[in-house]
Amino acid sequence: MTVEQPTQVDTLVVGAGQAGVAMSEHLSKLGVPHLVLERSRVAEAWRTGRWDSLVANGPAWHDRFPGMEFATAADAFPAKDQVADYFEAYARQFNAPIRTGVEVRKVLRNTGRPGFTVETSEGVIQAHRVVAATGPFQRPVIPPIAPENGRLTQIHSAEYRNPQQLPEGAVLVVGAGSSGVQIADELQRSGRRVYLSVGAHDRPPRSYRNRDFCWWLGVLGEWDAEIAKPGREHVTIAVSGARGGQTIDFRALAHQGITLVGLTQAFAGEHVTFRADLLDNLARGDENYLALLDAADAYIARNGLDLPLEPEARRRLPDPDCVKQPILELDLQQAGISSIIWATGYAVDFSWLQVDTFSEQGKPLHQRGVSREPGIYFLGLPWLSRRGSSFIWGVWHDAKHIADHIATQRKYQAYSDTRHASAQADAPALNLSPVGAH
Repeated sequence: MTVEQPTQVDTLVVGAGQAGVAMSEHLSKLGVPHLVLERSRVAEAWRTGRWDSLVANGPAWHDRFPGMEFATAADAFPAKDQVADYFEAYARQFNAPIRTGVEVRKVLRNTGRPGFTVETSEGVIQAHRVVAATGPFQRPVIPPIAPENGRLTQIHSAEYRNPQQLPEGAVLVVGAGSSGVQIADELQRSGRRVYLSVGAHDRPPRSYRNRDFCWWLGVLGEWDAEIAKPGREHVTIAVSGARGGQTIDFRALAHQGITLVGLTQAFAGEHVTFRADLLDNLARGDENYLALLDAADAYIARNGLDLPLEPEARRRLPDPDCVKQPILELDLQQAGISSIIWATGYAVDFSWLQVDTFSEQGKPLHQRGVSREPGIYFLGLPWLSRRGSSFIWGVWHDAKHIADHIATQRKYQAYSDTRHASAQADAPALNLSPVGAH
């Protein structure tokens, strides 16, 4: 999807993933002239920034925009390419002004005049407003404890595609959120020996009493929670839609053949040490899981819903040997480990946005996406306005708020411009002749 790039634009949207497409839809509805720049293709991260077998973590009826359904069963979990196709088709519905293959390199506030100068790979654009819609998954993070060991193949989960990509041998997967768990499971099912390093996490049930967990978090008001509980702003969540969607149960994974270890602590040569926190981490995950079941049961009773009982959901598997006698130190070579996959998350990168709206730690300063720097907006970040802000449906609602703010500012500006033009038209003509001229 390509449109001609102007040299001036009212609102420039940077990024054409789910955030950029949502932003463009709302700006289009409000008649705000705008351009969306994308350095690759629409929703490129879904196509090439994920592993081959990835599916959405939420069902098709839930993880979508209001204006279009997925071309799949409502309770199915769309594959990554289906998700990318969805956003491309959605953008075509309203002829989104998207220019692909253009990288935004720098945004600077103009001096003595409104707006921003935007340097791109295809020239300079003047924009009155800029929306950073690049999302939260910009820069893969590998922690500094990663060993300098030329024998090992080390990649971030963003680079993982399939088991055949790795050399023969066992694999250590560091990080047990949704990505780490799904990758570890796939590797073990392919015949690999897998060690999975598990830290603190939440693990909601995939479904309970005939309702998906996305539904439960919705009716319980969790997705719309506006303030994170202290210390829970960036909680790791283990959930999966793989193979039709199943609850992540670490004990089940261990009984399946994956060796669980605690949080990865340090490397020294061929040795790695793990914290003695595996049992505690599993216990806290269990507590989170059971708390959601309790809340769901209470909601059903309070509202008189006729949903089937599910006593099996509370059954806990016995602790496997790797939990009862956790490994605290491992010789990587003796264990046959040839690869480490770092499923350790991402960081944002706004180095291109050189304006005054960041804290000393580089964190964007904003209120519901409206930044401290007038004319700069953020979209798609976790907890932008609510818990669901970084998810497909959440980013759509946040985009509406930002678009309304932009439209309101345009009205004020139009009033100011009209008054200025009227004053000029009503002003008496000045006699500019030199003194004494005849």
